[in-house]
Amino acid sequence: MNSTLEMPVVRAARPAWVGPLVYVLMLAAGVGVFLLVRQVGASLAAPAAPANAISVSAPKAGQVDVVAHVLATLAAIVGLGFALGRLFRYLGQPPVIGEVIAGILLGPSLLGAISPDAMHLLIPAPADDPKGQVTAALRAVAQLGVVLYMFLVGLELNGAKLKGHAHAAVAISHASIVAPFALGLLLALPLYPRVSHAGVPFVSFALFMGVALSVTAFPVLARILADRGLDRTPAGVIALGCAAADDVTAWCLLALVVGVARAEVGSALGVIAGAAALIAVMFVVVGPLARWACRELDGMVKLPPAVIPILFVLVLLSALATELIGIHAVFGAFLLGAVIPHDSRVAREITRALKDVVTVLLLPAFFALAGLRTELGLLDSWASWGMCAGIILVATLGKFGGTYLAATFTGYDRRTAAALGAMMNTRGLMGLIVLDIGLSLGVISPTLFAMMVLMALATTLATAPALARLLPSDREAGSNLP
Repeated sequence: MNSTLEMPVVRAARPAWVGPLVYVLMLAAGVGVFLLVRQVGASLAAPAAPANAISVSAPKAGQVDVVAHVLATLAAIVGLGFALGRLFRYLGQPPVIGEVIAGILLGPSLLGAISPDAMHLLIPAPADDPKGQVTAALRAVAQLGVVLYMFLVGLELNGAKLKGHAHAAVAISHASIVAPFALGLLLALPLYPRVSHAGVPFVSFALFMGVALSVTAFPVLARILADRGLDRTPAGVIALGCAAADDVTAWCLLALVVGVARAEVGSALGVIAGAAALIAVMFVVVGPLARWACRELDGMVKLPPAVIPILFVLVLLSALATELIGIHAVFGAFLLGAVIPHDSRVAREITRALKDVVTVLLLPAFFALAGLRTELGLLDSWASWGMCAGIILVATLGKFGGTYLAATFTGYDRRTAAALGAMMNTRGLMGLIVLDIGLSLGVISPTLFAMMVLMALATTLATAPALARLLPSDREAGSNLP
């Protein structure tokens, strides 16, 4: 066999100084070209600048760097939230509590009281950021995180399990709203002359108290159930379904209350009609299309590259729809996730791709932002702390009691009914969103806002110990259902 092997061509080695010399000459040539162009360009004249042109100048002294503040705040929130989350997990509490506490510690309640300058490294002072650009940017990140998280919650929701208990979910949801709403109205009687003023109409104040006590923290409850492995059990599915219906109803009530406060009741009724129409479209039109598309995609060897971008667009458009209607954006994302089959290939792959990024990076910003806006120093007397304790007691009695009675009436045993009552008593940050709206309208004072924040935290902290006692295992979680 005649064969020739091609031998590699070996070039003669260059002296070691040749490479550095060429590099220096290249840099010198670039500098020379710049100097030449600068010399020639100095003699050129450009037309006058238009009125709306952006001027090129050095940053003004004291101008806030939004990106730097947002990155520093996110780093502090994620780091401290993770550390406190591990601590609270060790104590038997969900990590989400640590993330909320992280925001409070980094805000005016602790860090701001110890060193305002250190807090302003994260959130600049109002004088340095009069337009609130940093807070607005953090709120955008937080909202994106909770929107994506609620989409994942919807993807994992098994609608078939909930369908068999729909009558119970509706009854429990309505009872868990009516009872605390009524108690909130009654609680407004002693609170109004103490924590409000004559410029706030009593009716608006009382209605806001009722809504704030009747809301359930859907995202927080979903996180607690997932951390305890109860989110796919029958009791967990019922609780999530009740919480979803509860919050949709509460947001419609909130729209009505805001309309009363602004004397725009007609627009509030439009919000309720728009929400009902969107839910109908999701389950009647989008649901069947999603199931058909998932069946087609399950038969493919590999998902087409366009599937993920299209799904993200649909998530954002669904969230935008509910935001424009007047209900919080999280419900649009949740509804879209709920109509996609939870056992489909699309649901599994998108969950695998998103879960860590959302739960570790984006979602803590949502939980911590409320803490950054809370100032516990406003509770400066025993009387204010006594009112805070009374609010917590009334809120717990209303939510737990209403849920417990409705659950036992629909056939659940006492233990499961108590567990559902504990789960529905979780208020967390959805309650804080309601309070923030009331605060921005001037209906709720900053002092009452701080009290209600403590109420939201206390009711959320009570959920995990109650579930550990009432539903200690996944097996027992589903054994007592009718």
